[in-house]
Amino acid sequence: MSAITHRRLRANGLTLHVAEAGSGPPVLFCHGFPGLWYSFRHQLPAVAAAGWRGIAPDQRGYGESDRPVDPGLYDAEQVMRDMLEVLDALGEERAVFVGHDFGAQQVCNLAVRHPSRVAAVVIMSCPYDFDLAGRGGAGQRVIPTAAERMGAFAVPGVRPSEAFAAIARQHFFHMDYFQSVGPPERELGAQPREFLLRLLHALSAEGHLLDWSKFPAKGTGYLDVLAPAPPLPWSWLSEAEFHYMLREYTRDTPETSFIGGLNSYRNANRNWELGARYATSQITQPALFIAGAEDVVLRMIPSHAIDSMRERVPRLRDVVLVPGAGHFVQQEKPAAVNAALLSFLTEL
Repeated sequence: MSAITHRRLRANGLTLHVAEAGSGPPVLFCHGFPGLWYSFRHQLPAVAAAGWRGIAPDQRGYGESDRPVDPGLYDAEQVMRDMLEVLDALGEERAVFVGHDFGAQQVCNLAVRHPSRVAAVVIMSCPYDFDLAGRGGAGQRVIPTAAERMGAFAVPGVRPSEAFAAIARQHFFHMDYFQSVGPPERELGAQPREFLLRLLHALSAEGHLLDWSKFPAKGTGYLDVLAPAPPLPWSWLSEAEFHYMLREYTRDTPETSFIGGLNSYRNANRNWELGARYATSQITQPALFIAGAEDVVLRMIPSHAIDSMRERVPRLRDVVLVPGAGHFVQQEKPAAVNAALLSFLTEL
């Protein structure tokens, strides 16, 4: 297996940490929240061994990359430009983009808005056209019963923050809680180990999310609605692997430990506005969708989301639902994900 190397690049006015493996046509991996380049530690050597150049940055606000505090510096245009300038700095014109979670939204937006730079896309966990806050891209996570009961996301012209607030008037809703600057930073930054453990386990196939509708919005923090996690190791995560993740999140101040994810949520309205002109766009490049069969996101989104994606992505080669995997499919079941990914790359 090819060794993973690390470097820091200047891109879009920031210094970004990038992990790489192999040589050949580039495959650029975009993580979500909670994620790091390390989320693709099992994929980089695999694509390198198959003759590709694996590239996995820490997104702005994460790991060893710069962490600007201003939420306005995290909108869709900024994070897309980061990845395009990473390619420029590495001397690459275009790449296959692989995105998970918020990264899925990012690579879908890149495919639509910068098609000449995107050879193909692999969308992980969040289907394209699951459009709550990123018009023209993969959407963000919601609580299904609340969203369906409110119907807010289906009403034309309703800004995401207004929809979030409507749900929060009934009970706690994390996407509304994260809109406020300060309280989430203080809560999560004060207990980073507990937060990461609880969230990673809750979203995995081994965990479960509590019923947030039973918690009032007032006086409730995010940790209050996450069940305690069992001790490590788990079937897919060792103590050493978790320690690496925790160290990378907490290498800066407590207030910026999770700034990348929090500020992504805070750009729901901005991304909704930026995406208006792309609301009906198709992804025309070859595409693959991979998700864990037990991914809570698939239970949260409308049942027609994958069928809608098939219509909006005419060159979708396959929908791969990996048994026994939850939201972190590429970490929980890396062999199955690598097999699907390499099969797709070989066809290209």
